[in-house]
Amino acid sequence: QVQLVESGGGLVQPGGSLRLSCAASGFTLSSYVMSWYRQAPGKERELVASFTNLGGGGPKKTYADSMEGRFTISGDTTKNTVYLQMSNLQVEDPAVYYCHATMGWDDYWGQGTQVTVSS
Repeated sequence: QVQLVESGGGLVQPGGSLRLSCAASGFTLSSYVMSWYRQAPGKERELVASFTNLGGGGPKKTYADSMEGRFTISGDTTKNTVYLQMSNLQVEDPAVYYCHATMGWDDYWGQGTQVTVSS
């Protein structure tokens, strides 16, 4: 059974940091494209960052323009876990953050973890 379980969300002050984790089970992380999305109230779900080991040549990472430089996605294949390190969090960053895995016809979502930024 495939599962994606996010953790690490919470309340942080502006300028603070959080690290989100996504523990994957039922499949091998290195065979999928792993991503973090976020959805704020009243807004569409948007891509934050993606990570994959597919295609050789080392891990490939992509970021949404507004998050590059502040957010870092990484993966630990020994733990089958993907991380999102978020720094300098701003008032526009609060949302539910979702982990996503896809390859071919496979498409999986986690339940999400809430990130709140407030002083």
